[in-house]
Amino acid sequence: MKVDLKRFAKTIKSINGNSLVEFATVTALMSILAATASSKLSGLGENARAEKTMAELDKLARQAANFYQDTAINEGRGRFPGQDKYNEKIGGHADNQAILDDIEHVYDASGNITDPADFTSFIDDDAYDWVSVFGVSNLDFPKPAGATLRWDDEDETDPCNTCPEVATVGKVEWLILFGGSPLGSPYQDGHYVYQVVAGSGSGTRAQAPTLYVADIENAKDFHVIFQP
Repeated sequence: MKVDLKRFAKTIKSINGNSLVEFATVTALMSILAATASSKLSGLGENARAEKTMAELDKLARQAANFYQDTAINEGRGRFPGQDKYNEKIGGHADNQAILDDIEHVYDASGNITDPADFTSFIDDDAYDWVSVFGVSNLDFPKPAGATLRWDDEDETDPCNTCPEVATVGKVEWLILFGGSPLGSPYQDGHYVYQVVAGSGSGTRAQAPTLYVADIENAKDFHVIFQP
């Protein structure tokens, strides 16, 4: 059998050339697809974390609501975990607007931010207004390094002679509500915190306290407000 070496060589070059071009094209397409998929997966992961932390905040609010109802029956007036009495605040703010200034932007009629939320970082002074739900030194979910949260058992140093004897430190009451198993934020620098604006009055003029719980990863986007 006679072989045309020149034609054979041209055929090999042609095949190799096409293969290299095809390989380069496929590689480029795979790189583009990988980058696109990575971006989408990252977005899905971020959405999943956001949904998870909001679900956990809802759990905190629901358990606090149950606690409020139980104390209303057993103590005569409802209160939230950490409150020695219904008319005592928890955290650094005494009124609702001050807390809302921490966690919500103010917009004008055109939708532009005119007054941004104050609480934007857990190392800022505003973080000190917030109290850790399960304790800053909780072994399972401690506060992030550098977080300037309010000391979570400071109410021990502020005795209340007219408070129910069963009232105790907030982190203890929260842990009891969750059977000793604290909730942890899905974010690396997340941590659950809360404040309570005191209730007031009595009878038809009674005003229930208001609970604010948030994740310090992003308190503006991740918070729940509850008032009975």
